[in-house]
Amino acid sequence: MDDGSGVASSKGTMAVAIPPFHAHVITAKLKAPARAKALQEAQRHLEEVLKRLEQQYMPAPSGVTITIAWALPYFEHYIPRLGKSSSYFDAGTPYPMYLPVDVTTSKELGRTVYALQRSRTFPSDEPPPGFGPVRLEDNDVAVLLRGDSITKILDVTNTLFGTGDGQAGDLFKVTSIRRGFTGGGHTGRQGLASKLATQAGVPGAKFIPRLSPIFLGFTTTLRDAESSTPVSNFETFPGWTDQWPNGYFKQGTIMPLSHLFEDLVAWYSKDFPTFEERIHAMFRPGISFPPNTITADPPEQNEADVLSDVKKFHAYGHNGSMQPVNRLQQELTSNYGHVYPVNTAITNRGDFATLDNPFHYTSDPVGNHYSKQPAPGLHFLLFTPTTEIFNRVRLAMDGVLPGGRSAPFSPRSSGAGLNSVMHTTHRQNFLIPPRSRRSFPLAEFLT
Repeated sequence: MDDGSGVASSKGTMAVAIPPFHAHVITAKLKAPARAKALQEAQRHLEEVLKRLEQQYMPAPSGVTITIAWALPYFEHYIPRLGKSSSYFDAGTPYPMYLPVDVTTSKELGRTVYALQRSRTFPSDEPPPGFGPVRLEDNDVAVLLRGDSITKILDVTNTLFGTGDGQAGDLFKVTSIRRGFTGGGHTGRQGLASKLATQAGVPGAKFIPRLSPIFLGFTTTLRDAESSTPVSNFETFPGWTDQWPNGYFKQGTIMPLSHLFEDLVAWYSKDFPTFEERIHAMFRPGISFPPNTITADPPEQNEADVLSDVKKFHAYGHNGSMQPVNRLQQELTSNYGHVYPVNTAITNRGDFATLDNPFHYTSDPVGNHYSKQPAPGLHFLLFTPTTEIFNRVRLAMDGVLPGGRSAPFSPRSSGAGLNSVMHTTHRQNFLIPPRSRRSFPLAEFLT
C-alpha cells in the first residue's frame, strides 16, 4: 500500500504491485531443422531443461520466472501444416488456420483476423535521428526471465542458451539480449532507475526522483490499472477469441515487445519543465497532485473526457487517452463465471527500464545501431488477449480514438502525452502458449 510517496506504508491507500527488480528478454532464431522428428525431439529436450530449472529455482521474485513466447515466423516456417488430427484440429490444417481467431475483429471487418498479427508502426513512432525506420523484427522465439537476483537470471540464461550437457543452446541462435530493471524505491532506498542512470552518467539522470520505479518519475503498476488475471488470456470473455472452451492455446496470451529510447532532458526540462506539466502529460490536463508525488491515482476517464480535454486544453494525458480502449466499457461476466465491473483493465504491463543502446547484445550490431554508450529507454511488453487490442490501445496513445475520431494535432507534439520524448526503434508480436504447451507448440502434430 502506497501513500503517494512511492514507499510502502501502513498509512497508504493505493494498492501497488511490486514487480521483480530485474527482467531480461532473449530473442532467438531456431537452429533445429524444420522436420517433424527434429522438432519433436527439440520439444522434449527444451521441456526437460525448463522443468529442471524450475525444480532448481522458485518463481520470481525470490527465484526466476520463465516465460516462452513464439512469433509468426516460427509458426509459418516450422508448422506449415498439421499432419495429425486431434480434438483441437483436423489433419491437414495449414498455417495460420490453427492460430487463435480474434472473433470480435473478424466480425467487424468481415474477414478472419487472428489474435497474433504481424507488428506494425503507429503515427507517433519516430526513431532517433540517423536510426532509419522502426525495425519490425522476425525472431522465432523470445524468452522473458524475471526475478530479484541478476545472478540467478544469468544462470538460467546460460542453461537455456549454453551448449553444454543439459543445456538447450543447440536449439537457438540468439539474436538479442535485452536487460533492464524496475522498482526498488518502495523500501525507502534509492530506486534502481535513479541509482543506475546516475551511475551510468546518462543525460537527465539527476532529474529522476530518488524513489521512482521508472525513469519518468511515476509509479506505473497500480493494482487497479492492471488486468485482473486472467482477463488478458485468450479465453476469458465470451466472443473475444475462439479458444473457449477447448482451444489448444486456451490460457495463453499475446505479448507485443518493443524498444523505445526516452529523452530525460526533454521530459524533465525542455518539453515539460514543471511537475504540474508532467502530471498533465502523464495523466490528464487540468488535474493536480502534491509536489513530489510518485504514486498518483487520477480519476478514471472515458472517451468523452479525453475529447473534452482535447477541446479545452489542446492536449490529452498519456494514461487517460488509453483508458477508453484498455478498460472494460461495460460490466462483463467471464467464461469462468466471474463478473468484472466497468473500468476493469484488460491488459497487464510487463515493461522495464533499460540502459541498453538499444540492446545489451545483438547479433546484428550495424543494423540495430548497437552502442556501448548507455542510453535511457524502455523495453515495453504487454500481455493482451489479441494483437488488435494492443493496436487500438497504442493508436489511442496517439490520439486516435474508437470510431475514428482523432486529436487535431500532431501525435509527436507536447500535447500528446509522452510521445514527444519517446523514440521507438523495434517492434515484434509474440504468442505465449499455456504452460503445458510452451515448448515448441504444435510440434506434436507434425508428421
